[in-house]
Amino acid sequence: MDTGPTTGPTTGPPAGPPAAPASELVRLPGHTDDEVVVLDGGTSTALHQAGHALDDAMWTARLLVDDPEALVAVHASFLAAGAQVVTTASYQLAAESLAASGRDPAELDALLARSVELARQAVDHHRTSRGGARRLVAASVGPYGAVLADGSEYRGGYGLSEEALVAFHAPRVAALVAAGADVLACETCPSAIELAALARVLAEVSTPAYVSVTLGADGTTTAEGQPLMDAFAPLLGRPNVIGVGVNCCPPELVGPALELLAGAGLPLVVKPNIGERYDATTRRWLPADPAAPGADRPPATVEVGAWIAAGARLIGGCCGTTPADLGSLSRAVASSAGPSRPSRRRPARPGGGDDAAGPPA
Repeated sequence: MDTGPTTGPTTGPPAGPPAAPASELVRLPGHTDDEVVVLDGGTSTALHQAGHALDDAMWTARLLVDDPEALVAVHASFLAAGAQVVTTASYQLAAESLAASGRDPAELDALLARSVELARQAVDHHRTSRGGARRLVAASVGPYGAVLADGSEYRGGYGLSEEALVAFHAPRVAALVAAGADVLACETCPSAIELAALARVLAEVSTPAYVSVTLGADGTTTAEGQPLMDAFAPLLGRPNVIGVGVNCCPPELVGPALELLAGAGLPLVVKPNIGERYDATTRRWLPADPAAPGADRPPATVEVGAWIAAGARLIGGCCGTTPADLGSLSRAVASSAGPSRPSRRRPARPGGGDDAAGPPA
């Protein structure tokens, strides 16, 4: 089966679709053109802290059935810590993971809708009790590798065609859009072929979406090995793609990736983990260097100013990021963001003329 190229062309990224006219650009609801937006942290990490076992094939989505209030509480804890966007517990939710858990795959649409509903409950309660600006619900669209539950999202190499990946993602995206998510968070994608499939799926909806990848060892390629700009090329110019970037990577790899993605002409997404490595056998995160305790690693907050200067506009944390960590990150964003930040704008349309500012991120 076609698994896509293992390396991209050496002559630069292929031409993507032309940039959309300013009138067609989709923006993140309620945010200004160049605002830095704080995303949430590691839902699974917060659930582990609260004593929940996540060894089921559905991972965090198990609690959509078994303990929905626990998910509402985790969303609320990240909102209280400063998150402006909370992510649904739908990352590992698919017909395949339901079947592996002994549940009926026909429940998929209802559970995807419930994931949005629970996040919305937390957002609405936060605004009612605390006031302030509107918070948003991002529907997590996890990669195919997530349902394999073997760490494939950090390697790629699924052995699936682009058509098969479109067929996997399209119904999940459609259900999350129908449930009323404010934005789609297509995350932890390891390969160019999965990004190409997502570009086709996102072309069929109008909901804003940001897309992020896992990285190779030096931060310049996808986890599967394609150059970053080559991999993202099919998504550039899509009017509802409001940001591209990286997630669940060590903080030290973010800088090299942002340097390469500056050419995307979009707000950049940064959501690193705490610098550990995933053990697919135990389904636990371990120190990247077994000889060095994870506590010795520099906190991601040290790098926030540099990330913002490099174009990061959607910043949060991934696995290992607790609500307390997110609070520190939120404060670092607030102290680093300022009027001197460089603007992230869509590339000019062919024929001249500066396109309107890109959507906030």
